Amino acid sequence: MGRIQAMHFSVITPTYNRLQFLPETVASVRASVSAPLDFSFEHLICENASTDDTAQWLHSETSKEGVPLRVRTQATKLLPGPARNLIIRQDAPADGWLVPLDDDDVLLQRALYHYAAQIQQHTAQPWFVADFLRVDEERRYLPSEDYYAWKFDTPAEMLRAIFKAEHFIQGNVCYSRALFDEVGGYDEEIEMAEDLDLYVRFLLAGHLPVICPHVSHLHRFHTNNVSIGVDADKHGADLRVIYDKYAQQLQALGVERPGK
Repeated sequence: MGRIQAMHFSVITPTYNRLQFLPETVASVRASVSAPLDFSFEHLICENASTDDTAQWLHSETSKEGVPLRVRTQATKLLPGPARNLIIRQDAPADGWLVPLDDDDVLLQRALYHYAAQIQQHTAQPWFVADFLRVDEERRYLPSEDYYAWKFDTPAEMLRAIFKAEHFIQGNVCYSRALFDEVGGYDEEIEMAEDLDLYVRFLLAGHLPVICPHVSHLHRFHTNNVSIGVDADKHGADLRVIYDKYAQQLQALGVERPGK
């Protein structure tokens, strides 16, 4: 399989007051193994105006030699979308690949390798979707809570499933910086589901993701999850907000607005 010319991954993590879990997140990226492929990677973190000791801990980590970790300190707290936009636009290479990772999740050791292998096989495709597993606060596996990506034949078919609340995508993705730039990055006004909003624009631009046969990360469930309390009604409300932004395009594809 050998060397992939100029392939570089930027793992993107905004963080706010997550010192309880962030060290494991950082360690998981650092532990990534590329062999037998040969690609570069780094971990880009937006320290998002934390009020605990997150900033000090991150400073101690960046001073370590050989650690692919870069931190951008933000003086005022940003929403997740603007925080991700900041570090991507300021620090991620224009020809690289982006992998979002929440500050309480754990990237699996071979996740970047598997994305790289899929990119090598699908050279014309700009984004990839994997499976993930759910764990509790102590990283204990939660049976029957796995996430499995679905395969669709067209972007319109995938959009219909998303807006019927039959399927969703979150941090289990890898996409090119070029695709991020093409659709304008994350929405800077939306408070929740900014990641799904971005992926809807990928689909509206005609890009269907490659479904990858691997597990990308461990998604941690705990009492301080950003998405805590996002039940079916709240998810439906978020879908309607996203739908209304792109209603004309979605209606042209035969995608119906989510009901109340």
